[in-house]
Amino acid sequence: MEYEIRFYYNKKELNNIINKLNTIKELTYSGRFYEKTIQYNSTDKNNDFYSKEIDGRFRIRITKSNNNSKCMLSWKRRLKDTTKGKINKEEEKEVRINPEDYDNFIYIIENILKMNRVESYERYRNNFINEEVEISVDEYPFGIALEIESKTNSNQEEILDKYMNLLDLKYEDSYRLSWDDKYSELCKKNNIEIKKDVLFEDKTIPEL
Repeated sequence: MEYEIRFYYNKKELNNIINKLNTIKELTYSGRFYEKTIQYNSTDKNNDFYSKEIDGRFRIRITKSNNNSKCMLSWKRRLKDTTKGKINKEEEKEVRINPEDYDNFIYIIENILKMNRVESYERYRNNFINEEVEISVDEYPFGIALEIESKTNSNQEEILDKYMNLLDLKYEDSYRLSWDDKYSELCKKNNIEIKKDVLFEDKTIPEL
């Protein structure tokens, strides 16, 4: 189970958020990483990951920095009670993949298993961590996301309360859905076509 809360901001707020996190002595900055995530759907119409009944995301992510790279296959799903409390409680399972096998893994997913490629997105992730929490500042093509995730096996809400207070954040200002929901909202609001691939090179993407 994953316990987290998320906020979205205009790109101009990036430095302010980073600077504020740097003032919290309990946190350690672990670096800035480039990530590309591709999301797939089942070929079985009765097992539609994007249906309201399942509401899950099957994702393959490659992460790169100057020093190393890693790859992850993950399954993330909103539960029926995900948004009932103050924080998001979501199902998440992850499998590590050798990054050298990334291209071959994509080939098998698309050409052998023939899963349906739904969408992809790029972002830069800045991580602040300790034994209690992982706080990520994600730079998307359309804006900034601040995500606070408890890393403990108990007292998750107390941990999130602590860092919410340190950052002067309010639960009622959080965004309970995922990045693709926020992106779709922006496109509809600005009467812009929703793209399957949300990439930095695309200058038509609307911004918060």
